[in-house]
Amino acid sequence: MVDLKVSLCGWELDNPVIPASGTFGYGAEFKDFYDINILGSIALKGTTKEPRYGNPTPRIADCPSGMINSVGLQNPGIDKVISEEIPNLKTFFHKKSVANACGFSIEEYVEVASRFDECEDIGIIELNVSCPNVKHGGMGMGTTPESAYEVTSAVKKAVKKPVFVKLTPNVTDITAIARAAAEGGADGLALINTALGMRIDLNRRKPILANVKGGFSGRAIFPIALRAVYEVYEAVDIPLIGIGGIATAEDVIEMMLAGATAIEVGAENLVNPYACKQIIDDLPAAMEKYGINKLTDIIGGAHRG
Repeated sequence: MVDLKVSLCGWELDNPVIPASGTFGYGAEFKDFYDINILGSIALKGTTKEPRYGNPTPRIADCPSGMINSVGLQNPGIDKVISEEIPNLKTFFHKKSVANACGFSIEEYVEVASRFDECEDIGIIELNVSCPNVKHGGMGMGTTPESAYEVTSAVKKAVKKPVFVKLTPNVTDITAIARAAAEGGADGLALINTALGMRIDLNRRKPILANVKGGFSGRAIFPIALRAVYEVYEAVDIPLIGIGGIATAEDVIEMMLAGATAIEVGAENLVNPYACKQIIDDLPAAMEKYGINKLTDIIGGAHRG
């Protein structure tokens, strides 16, 4: 019998599979497909202090092996997430969730994270300093070591729950940002968020997205995410959540060998609503195929020669 359990900062998960923020909503759309309690956890939609409609449409563009989105952190705001969305989720999902805290200033990050810190149904706060689809915040907070350190340390001083900083690949050296977040007190890191991309409508001869650029995600970015996790694992000594293009049980094993303790499944949920369930169902056979008894035994295994 293989062991799928993993632990994030003392929080034990039945398996490492977590739907990524923004691709699973608050679980309600998926609960009728399968019992989502089989998941390790759920990463909630990115949440800001005030409600946000998001960016103008069109804000989705198709790509081979992926998609580009410029949704722009559409969400109902922290008050409604805590008073309505999380209580509703609790009626059909009986595990703690990962909260995704966003902001347009350090003060907003601190306020949103502090509100999540008070919520007993939240296990980890994922600090989103890497969204490419908003201005004056989002990715801007995570593109220099100085800003990453500043926002991380400010949030860590205000909360007690573990804080995982979500990193952008849209930088020259992701390891420098990772070290800065770790020095700021991050309990862990989540990587990567989407890569910047765009598409052009040949008939209109104009960008498809109203925002011109957006976040590129899907199977095509898996090698980029894998490389980032591998590099960051060697740069810091805190747990990592691997994100980006994960679609199969073999992808999970590969990502954990690179250094991830858990993984998040993003765009694949939008292609196949059963994606996370299928990955979990397939993991035992994949582990047996590669001689793995416990998933925790392989974390960072690719670094050991």
